[in-house]
Amino acid sequence: MSPKHVVFKKVSRDKSVAVYMAKRDFVDHCDSVDPVDGVIVIDPAQLKGKKVYVMLSCTFRYGRQDMDVMGVAFRRDLFVVTRQVYPELQDKEKLTHTRVQQKLLHKLGDNAYPFFFEFPDNLPCSVSLQPGPNDVGKKCAVEFEVKAFCGENQDEKIDKQSSVRLTIRKIQFSPENTEVAPFADMTFEFLMSEKPLHIKLSLPKETFYHGEPVKANVEITNSSSRSIKDISLSVEQVTNVVLYSNDKYVKSVAKEEPEDSVPSGTTLKKEYTLYPLLAYNKDRRGIALDGRLKHEDTNLASSSIVKQEVLKEVQGMLISYKVVLKMIFAYMFGDIQHEPDDMVFEDFKRAYLKGVVYGDDDESPTEA
Repeated sequence: MSPKHVVFKKVSRDKSVAVYMAKRDFVDHCDSVDPVDGVIVIDPAQLKGKKVYVMLSCTFRYGRQDMDVMGVAFRRDLFVVTRQVYPELQDKEKLTHTRVQQKLLHKLGDNAYPFFFEFPDNLPCSVSLQPGPNDVGKKCAVEFEVKAFCGENQDEKIDKQSSVRLTIRKIQFSPENTEVAPFADMTFEFLMSEKPLHIKLSLPKETFYHGEPVKANVEITNSSSRSIKDISLSVEQVTNVVLYSNDKYVKSVAKEEPEDSVPSGTTLKKEYTLYPLLAYNKDRRGIALDGRLKHEDTNLASSSIVKQEVLKEVQGMLISYKVVLKMIFAYMFGDIQHEPDDMVFEDFKRAYLKGVVYGDDDESPTEA
């Protein structure tokens, strides 16, 4: 017995139009993006001679709707395309691109019409900032939506009773690069100390998927006269809001504090394991997430992969991750906390999609 194929369905309040889609997650494979396709079912009696349109949009929202100032909304349409579905302008066969569409058209009858969209190369992926427990209204997000509606023309005001809105997600996938093993090393020299302190931080690979632990190798050769104590590592998520404001948010999403020490004249070689998971960061305001669909869980946001010749400003929000090593130098006259430069930047790949064999968050170092 073959497994059942889930189809998402949504009907307008007046029953004039209904949308059927085989999936709501569409993967950006870096060199191509899954197309958006589905079927619209109409009720000619309810339409009363009106036309039916379908729209694909990408919107960046920065702040709630009630925060609009002097008529200027904190939102921007990054991409909008609208196509007429009924009366049909092309034969159904020319607009039918998938087997699921063919099956739906056969099952739903003569009042079913296919639609098909392709994403342009310059669009960002779905991402949203996690609201706090007491926050209300729309969240800061890059969102994608499919909307079907009827009217005399596509520019007239849309009647909510005769329209259907379905949120979808564009999610990032990047193939794993096994040839690159990120590392960074630094040497510190101290006053009144003849020999230096050498620190090396390395990762076994540059790509990690959601749910996968990050293993960091630390090597410290302390030939100096100072002692090292309270070593800690963390994975930090960096969110840059590049549209409107250039705001920057840095949030620790995983931390390991073993309080290891390295006395003068000794060495330390140790592997630390970090778990950057949304499960440990729920209800933390400002954490960037992959776009969330209603009643469905999600993950920490995938790292942004900006393609060549694409302006960063049109991405809305840029996400990156870095592994940070901290420690305290113990001087004879007291302790001084030292935080080396961000040593390795990592891009997180999205977790494996439901029912799909590939992964969907990425990682690659950007600087040391």
